[in-house]
Amino acid sequence: MKKTIQVEIKEPQYIVDTNVTFAQVRDWFGHTTKDLKMDIIFPEQGEKRSPCIIWICGGAWQQMSTSAHLAYLADLARQGFVAASVQYRTSNEAIFPAQLQDIKAAVRYLRAHAERYCIDSEHFGVMGESAGGHLTAMAALTGDRREFDTGDYLEYSSAVQAACPWYLPADITKMPVDAARDMQAAPESLLIGMNAVHHQKEALNACPVSYVTKQAPPFLLLHGLCDRTVPFSQSEAMYAALEEKGADVQLVAIEGADHADIRFFQREVWDLITGFFKEKLAEKSGK
Repeated sequence: MKKTIQVEIKEPQYIVDTNVTFAQVRDWFGHTTKDLKMDIIFPEQGEKRSPCIIWICGGAWQQMSTSAHLAYLADLARQGFVAASVQYRTSNEAIFPAQLQDIKAAVRYLRAHAERYCIDSEHFGVMGESAGGHLTAMAALTGDRREFDTGDYLEYSSAVQAACPWYLPADITKMPVDAARDMQAAPESLLIGMNAVHHQKEALNACPVSYVTKQAPPFLLLHGLCDRTVPFSQSEAMYAALEEKGADVQLVAIEGADHADIRFFQREVWDLITGFFKEKLAEKSGK
């Protein structure tokens, strides 16, 4: 069978640009240099600009991947966003605040290259899971804290305009303490380079709840009620801190969901996420 069809052009072509170097950092005990990478999904759409959402992978600050969730980020891109999955240094490479510095460097890089990737540079969102949720909140709450901006493109802002942390550690001083657990080797202790239980002041410096102000951008918090890794109370603490300052915040509890549960990857949840970012970013963009 042969046939001819007429196709109406309604959508742009979407491009995946992988392994894009956005920053260089010291490596191997300060003797060498390492590239930090990101994967970017963007529409080729001429002069039109779209809000950008940055994804931050979880992994107890010890492991991470920029490519693991590209299938979901591609769907988000087709909903009207540029999506970028960014790399950050893990805790065995550098202690906090290196991870936050890396995320903020990624925001600045994308702003500096907004024309190349059809980004509306005034509307950025950030989203991540677990350790990535922690860094999501930290990035959202430190937009005006220039001490965390290091590296290149410092003439650009690293502020974001909306945040969606999944099952985040909001206060690492209140993570569960197991008598049989070596707290020195706990993920939150490795993050700050010292025992988080015995060094509360230093630990609080790495906690999102320590940085909440009334200038906080809108937040959508997602957490499973059956999380056995990061207790639901962590998102409750984040919600309470934001609400106390009068911030725009929603907390969505997912029944039966454990940490990194398959429920977070169902259409219903992604529709909530997409709706949130459309309301807070896309509808205000107008570009």
